[in-house]
Amino acid sequence: MLTARRQSLKLAGLALASAGLAGAARADSLMPPGARTLDSLTKRLASLPRRRDFKTLPMILDRRGQWDAEALDAVLHYAGNPKQSWDNTDIAGPWLNVMRNAMNAQIWSFRHPDFLCISVTHGSAQLALYDDAMWDKYGLAKLAGGKLTHNSLVAAPAAADADPKDYQNPHGAFSPGANSIQALQRRGAVFLACHNAAWELADKLVAADTNPDKISVEAMCAELTNHLIPGVVMTPGAVGTMVELAKAGFAYSR
Repeated sequence: MLTARRQSLKLAGLALASAGLAGAARADSLMPPGARTLDSLTKRLASLPRRRDFKTLPMILDRRGQWDAEALDAVLHYAGNPKQSWDNTDIAGPWLNVMRNAMNAQIWSFRHPDFLCISVTHGSAQLALYDDAMWDKYGLAKLAGGKLTHNSLVAAPAAADADPKDYQNPHGAFSPGANSIQALQRRGAVFLACHNAAWELADKLVAADTNPDKISVEAMCAELTNHLIPGVVMTPGAVGTMVELAKAGFAYSR
């Protein structure tokens, strides 16, 4: 009976992930006190679907159903302020650190708990948004360069579990020791992915014959999209989406 119950719970978890609900409000949230609008957005994003069952995707997306349109709309129409978009392109760069620093200053120095920090992710930085299955299958560590042997940028480190009330803790939840995608997501940050980056990665892998299933670029692009980590919002293209973010009042940073 215990085995059956565990299996049921596992299947329920997989169903939530496949429906795009894996980013749902968590008990381990690091949302700042008083961030009612940001908390509302986080819950809204958790309730919106992320389609992850594509068979093929074209080079240029021309239908809303081909990207996470509803989730992106929720970000673009965020009612809180201030809001900042980071143009993140280098997986080896300090992108997670500068996002964390921006959030810390906005929340505690300038007293803006509803500050929304967005990563407009493309280039090699987007490799960090794919799950371990893609890193293993396509040897993404080689493309990431540097000292990365696996995708170590996702999981929240132990520092993220420190008491969030002690925000001055130099080894705590808001310190450099907590630089990770999941830790920032727990604080309300949103990571956008770029379809063009996925397409170009697929094209590069197919051209290099790093293609164990011998599939087309269109099919591999779909597979990469299907294996984005939980909570990520796929856009039709990062640089094009930056224009929409600017129109919506997001401050551009890189």
